[in-house]
Order: sequence, then C-alpha cells, then structure tokens
Amino acid sequence: MKKQTDCETSSEGCSGELGQLSRRHFLFGSGAALLTLTLPTLGEAQVLRSEYPRQKIGNLSQLIFNQPLKFRYPWDHVNAENYLIRLSEPAGGGVGPENNVVAFNSLCTHQGARLDENFDGKACIAGPCYLHWTTFDLTRHGMVISGHATVGLPQILLETEGDEIYAVGIQGLIFGYSNNRQAPV
Repeated sequence: MKKQTDCETSSEGCSGELGQLSRRHFLFGSGAALLTLTLPTLGEAQVLRSEYPRQKIGNLSQLIFNQPLKFRYPWDHVNAENYLIRLSEPAGGGVGPENNVVAFNSLCTHQGARLDENFDGKACIAGPCYLHWTTFDLTRHGMVISGHATVGLPQILLETEGDEIYAVGIQGLIFGYSNNRQAPV
C-alpha cells in the first residue's frame, strides 16, 4: 500500500484501495467528457445577426471636420437621433479614406440623457453627459472614459459607396430598448 506522501510525488497519481481517483485522473476525465459534449456543436456555431435597413445618411465630401451631422436611424424617432462626425484620427468602425468618420447614438447609456451636439471630433470624445459627466471615447467604439455609465455608446455601423455614407446597423442597444429593430410607439 502506498503512503500519502508517495501519492503526492508520484507522476502517475494514486488510487486508494477503495478505487478513489487522483485529482489528475479526475481532471483529465472531466475535460475529455466536456470536449466530447461540445465538439459536435462547434461546426454548427452561428453568429446572431439582426437585419437593419440600409439608409443613406450623408456624403464624405460634405462632412466638415468636428461638426456633427444629426440623423435618425433605424427609425424616425427622437430616441434614434444619432451623430455622424469626422474625427481627427482613425477610429474603430471608422469609414472614409482615413477611417475617421463614425456615428453614434446621442443618448447616454447611464440614464438616457441627451448628449445633443456634445461630440468633439478634435478630442475624439462624446460628452460629458450633463447629468453625471460621463464621457465616451469615439475612437474605441464609444467606450466609457469616465462617469457613471458602464456601457459604451451604441455605434452606428457605416458603409461607403463612392462618396455616399450609409448606416447599415447598430452595435449596442439604444438606451431604454431591448431591441433596436422594434420601432417605439
């Protein structure tokens, strides 16, 4: 019979007299079982994707640096007000020759206060929100820089076709909604 100290130093692990598994054998067996259960579904993984309308929202040639252009998407509603802006540097999700044209929803994700035209293309930020001073980084998909918000601004996904700019989707939820595709009443 092996002593406890022999089991701890053995590279093979130990089984007690009553058929107890070593920690190594247990982890190996449970890992193999988990792999067996998940392998058949790996080939079937699908990305959930919502379909949004494709809507022309502006032209690259008409955008003036640091002057936000207001538009509504995906519905014609006050909560769907967004801003298209040309930034001073390239941005995540940016379009145009310099990848510096982006668009974001105008509602703060903390309590839904309006950011209105508080989009700064030179500093590449949105905010601060007038309620709790949250600011958002427009070069990093609208992530929170400071303040009470815990979720970044919803970014409007853009495509260009020649000089024309199209909104084609939304990354993130508009404040107060559980589905960006369902128009408010």
